[in-house]
Parts: sequence; C-alpha cells; structure tokens
Amino acid sequence: MSQQPIAFQSRPLVPLAHDYPHGASEPWHHHTCAQLIHTLSGVVRVETAYGSWIVPPSRGVWLPAFTRHALQITGQVAARTLFIDPLARADLPASCQVVQISPLLRELIVCALSLPASYAAGSRSERIIELILDEIRGMDVLPFALPTPESPRLQALCAQIREAPGESWTLQRASTLANVSGRTLARYFMRETGLQFSDWVRRARLAIALTRLAQGDTVLRVALELGYESPSAFSAMFRRLLGVSPTDYFPPSESGPPR
Repeated sequence: MSQQPIAFQSRPLVPLAHDYPHGASEPWHHHTCAQLIHTLSGVVRVETAYGSWIVPPSRGVWLPAFTRHALQITGQVAARTLFIDPLARADLPASCQVVQISPLLRELIVCALSLPASYAAGSRSERIIELILDEIRGMDVLPFALPTPESPRLQALCAQIREAPGESWTLQRASTLANVSGRTLARYFMRETGLQFSDWVRRARLAIALTRLAQGDTVLRVALELGYESPSAFSAMFRRLLGVSPTDYFPPSESGPPR
C-alpha cells in the first residue's frame, strides 16, 4: 500500500487493491488520511502505539488519519483498501478498530475500484462513493483489539503471556508475577486496557490462533499450544467469538503459506 500522499482530487476516497505474499510486512508509517483495510484472505496483524489488531479474512481494520502503524502478513493476503479524506464525514470512527464488513460494503468496495477518478455531481459514481461513506459509519466493531498497557510492569506481564499462551494464566498467578494483589492487578488491567484480565488473555490467545491457523497449522496443534484440553474446547471458544468453527473459517485449501 502506497505511503505516498493520496491524491483525492474531487473525490472523498481512493480505493486500492493490493495482494501480499506470506511473510510480507510494511514498516512503521502513517497516512494523512483515514484508511480502511479489508482482507479477502489471510491474516493481517496491525501494530500501533496503542496496541495490536488482528484482521481475519473478510473483516477490516479502520485506522484514523495520522495513526502510525506497521503491518505483518500471514498467509496469502488479498487486501482491498480505501483511503478516505478525514473531512468526508463529520462522524467517521475516531479510533483504531477491527470491523465487520457487511456484504453490501464488500461489494461497494469492489465496485469502487472500477470507478473513474473524476465524476459528475449526482452521477452513479458519486452515489456509490456516498453510500460507501454511509456504510462505514455503521460498521460493527469486533473484539479483535489487543490493547497495550501503559505501565512497564503490565507490559512485561503481557509479553510473558504472549510468549507462553498455553500456560494457566489465572489472575492469582499473574498478580504474583507482577508483585501486586489480585484485586490491584484486576483494577490496573481494566484501567489501562479497558478489559478484564481474563478477557485480555482470551484475546491474546485468539490472535495467536488466527495467525497459526492462517499458516496452515491444524486445529489440534493450535488447541494444544494454547492450553485447551481438547480441539473441541478450542473450537467452542472460536465459534463463540467468530460464529463459525476454525475449519469453516480457514478451509485447508485456503490456509497456510505457499508450499
């Protein structure tokens, strides 16, 4: 995705189609416009100073203007991006978030790729662009954000959890490692991340699971790595959060890096 200034001319958004190979990345950068990245396949990890966002297939991530971010690609990623003038609407999302891409918005994004750079007022092209902006304002936010705590103590604890996600991360064990009481740790976690400790751990495990499955790992291997007693227990968690089983979400023919 281009890091050069976006030429909006007379239109409020610019679409771009870009495919990434497995293992690709983009270094830290920002845009002067807002950005909606919609993934058709593969998994994108978006890093910001505020936390990380895992974008599974068929979802999207919203980045407000001037948000510094870096991308890490897992699997073959087909991305469709909208660069949006921050003044296009007064109520565009103000924070980074992983979002649901409705079937209508998905088709509108595809259609926008074939629109001319200039179009007349009241034309079909203008109506499509305006409808895209309306749909963006109504996107549902998904629980794929993994906020980064502010304090070095909690940052170190979170790093330990990500390095050993399969271990039993109870509040009692974590508070012992952080050298604070369980009640204090719970309060700090909620204050710095907006999540309960158990919810943060669950999201961290889900982020790892999405990446591993996109690489082609089996459900059994991922379940054991993350500390679940059985693949069915892992699948139940996955279905509860994503609405489908891991095998339905990542069909064997569509997951994994190129062989």
